Amino acid sequence: MKKIFFLGECMVELRAVDNTTLNQAFAGDVYNSAVYLKRCFNEINSVVVTALGKDVLSDKMRHCFTTEQLGTQLVFTHPEKVPGMYYIETDEHGERSFTYWRNDSAARKVVDFFNSAVIDELASGDMLFFSGISLAVIEASARDIFWQTVRDLKAAGVTVVFDPNYRARLWQSVEETKQQYELAFKSADITLPGVEDLQVLYGVNSVDDVLAHMSQFDINEIVVKNGPESVLTLVDGQLQSHQITPVENVVDTTSAGDAFNGVYLGARLSGACVSDAVRKAAKAAAIVIQQPGAITAKDIFNRAMVDSQ
Repeated sequence: MKKIFFLGECMVELRAVDNTTLNQAFAGDVYNSAVYLKRCFNEINSVVVTALGKDVLSDKMRHCFTTEQLGTQLVFTHPEKVPGMYYIETDEHGERSFTYWRNDSAARKVVDFFNSAVIDELASGDMLFFSGISLAVIEASARDIFWQTVRDLKAAGVTVVFDPNYRARLWQSVEETKQQYELAFKSADITLPGVEDLQVLYGVNSVDDVLAHMSQFDINEIVVKNGPESVLTLVDGQLQSHQITPVENVVDTTSAGDAFNGVYLGARLSGACVSDAVRKAAKAAAIVIQQPGAITAKDIFNRAMVDSQ
């Protein structure tokens, strides 16, 4: 059975139902990808690597992981910290804005739990996936250990996957971000950048600019997401442009890229060609943005994926 590890942070999501009522769920970029991969590819082990607390919300989050059939063997328990939290609002176009409470998040301490047994478990996987948010959340003092872990896993034959997913407020400076992203791009076998992710950092304005920037790194598989317009892939030297059917009824764009990432990687792990993987991933993203919140109800998502085949 194929296995992919998703390293990062799952948070408590709060979303307004009306002026006096909030809906509470759980979400986070790499977690969202893990969920959507597992829903579409049950035969793949989708494993979360994070740290939670000993509080009630952490217990509910663990239960949610189990309900989604995610592997939890590398979900660690911090004795004092708690999960991060965010409040999400969407405008009339489905575009979202966030307010975060994550400085005391247990996930910031995840690397503290790494030891030889954890490295051996990670090395048993086919892929390790992390994002720019994963990097930003990991405490700066622990990043050397993280990068050594990545080097060890590459040496063991694990495919390293990186999604830049840039969030400026999580970083001390642009210079710090670029330094960490350079390490990530140098380590990555697969990368899934969006044009917006790299625009502020590197001044790119198009998919061609992104590919030009990526050409300095030895990356086997580059998947450039350009919002609703298109996806450009460069895999083993073969360049392909994939047109995406626009969605008219956009409710909430939260997690669109996350759903794409998870389903694309699941398809590739299952042996799909690039064009089929992009097609399936784009279908998943289209379903997600027509529903509120990061994680679409399982029955709605699964039924829509079947209907779209």
